[in-house]
Amino acid sequence: MNSDLFARAQRSIPGGVNSPVRAFGSVGGTPRFLVGASGPYVTDSEGTEYVDLVASWGPAILGHAHPEVVAAVQQAAARGLSFGASTPSETELAELVIARVRAGSVSPVERVRLVSTGTEATMTAIRLARGFTGRDLLVKFAGHYHGHSDALLAESGSGVATLSLPGSAGVPADVAALTLVLPYNDLGALTEAFGRYGDRIAAVITEAAAANMGVVPPLPGFNAAVHRLAHEHGALVILDEVLTGFRVGRAGWWGLENDGGADGYTPDLFTFGKVVGGGMPLAALGGRADVMEHLAPLGPVYQAGTLSGNPVAVAAGLTTLRLADDAVYGRLDAVAAQLSAAVSEALSAAGVVHSVQRAGNLFSFVFGGPAQSYAEVKRQEAFRYPPFFHAMLDAGVSLPPSVFEAWFVTAAHDDAAVERILSALPSAAHAAAVGTPPA
Repeated sequence: MNSDLFARAQRSIPGGVNSPVRAFGSVGGTPRFLVGASGPYVTDSEGTEYVDLVASWGPAILGHAHPEVVAAVQQAAARGLSFGASTPSETELAELVIARVRAGSVSPVERVRLVSTGTEATMTAIRLARGFTGRDLLVKFAGHYHGHSDALLAESGSGVATLSLPGSAGVPADVAALTLVLPYNDLGALTEAFGRYGDRIAAVITEAAAANMGVVPPLPGFNAAVHRLAHEHGALVILDEVLTGFRVGRAGWWGLENDGGADGYTPDLFTFGKVVGGGMPLAALGGRADVMEHLAPLGPVYQAGTLSGNPVAVAAGLTTLRLADDAVYGRLDAVAAQLSAAVSEALSAAGVVHSVQRAGNLFSFVFGGPAQSYAEVKRQEAFRYPPFFHAMLDAGVSLPPSVFEAWFVTAAHDDAAVERILSALPSAAHAAAVGTPPA
């Protein structure tokens, strides 16, 4: 039973989970312990099957346990799980990332370093930016989540928002003071920050399209303006595509915004995760050659990892990216459009005020008016999400267990899976409508 497994887990694992949002803290009830997954479905310990709209928080772009990805992982594992040495496949994956992140003749990713997690990628990118510029201050935007390293937990979205935490205990005040947190989509605030601290700011880090406070896309031209302001003051820009990279398009969100547009921009550094590892623990940072070559062993900025470029993880990532073609992205976009429209229609029919938030094939819902910032997201009637979530779960649909998370579809969501979701929506929307705020 899921309840028995959760009780057992709490006796040996803090909170019974190894990542906070899994505890169902913001939606209540018993977390589901999953034992299998295939295509668009996951199965829990009690044998209940759910249509999955979490997709391992993004990596399962092809669907769970895709046969070719599984075969590649099995073949790699048979050759050895880890070598602690370089492998030919590491270079193949780096070359593939460089080739995909391209708009016309522009290739902003010239070098790639493989790491194990998105947190490690963003942490390294920040250290690299500071080492390259000789400056200390970092700018981030409220509600953006860039992993759980010390400098980045101020006003983060994702699990920090779910748990209503202001940041995290254990982060020294002197470390937190080196991060300037600004409202998202507010160019005036960014202009003022550079006016006051411009010669001290090493980098601006921003999610390419915010997806950890729910989905909040950048306003048109915002990302380009961030780059213009930063570069005018000698600061670097780190574009965090851990969630959006290779999910919303072949070249990620940057590729969507720079595909023939006049308002193009070129980040100095990118971070990638999720899809780039095909569901295995793998992430990457990449960018300009002159910046990337400040990393050891060529430069003075140190970074290392025993499992960096792990051959089994690389096999999953390589196979996933090779299979993620235009047909896959077409299917993702079509299903995302259909489901987001259907949820909106059901909520409207039930009289629930809401806003559809979309960035490519990532989407979520705000129970209130449209949101363009973290402050606006937090003003929603979040109490309507738990009853909506549980009604969908009871109907066999697994949603993210927090209103502050994006929904993820896969290319394996066929008509049958979509129909199961659609049939669950009317009762879930009614549950949201009759939900009551906490006392």
